[in-house]
Amino acid sequence: MGKILILLGSFLVLFGVVLILFEKLPIGFGKLPGDIVFKRDGFTFYFPVVTFLVISLLLTLILNLLFWLLRK
Repeated sequence: MGKILILLGSFLVLFGVVLILFEKLPIGFGKLPGDIVFKRDGFTFYFPVVTFLVISLLLTLILNLLFWLLRK
């Protein structure tokens, strides 16, 4: 159980660093083409559809790799 918690903590730290680095790029998470933004007078609706899909794909790949490595 301890190894899994260490791996999970390391993954969360790495993911946080990646998100911070992507914020500085002109096209990063939250600014991808396909994200929906409606701006009106005094109202902004933001729904990052493509960002959610990219994050879901990355998490799926990383977790599948992690579980595959732990099975061996």
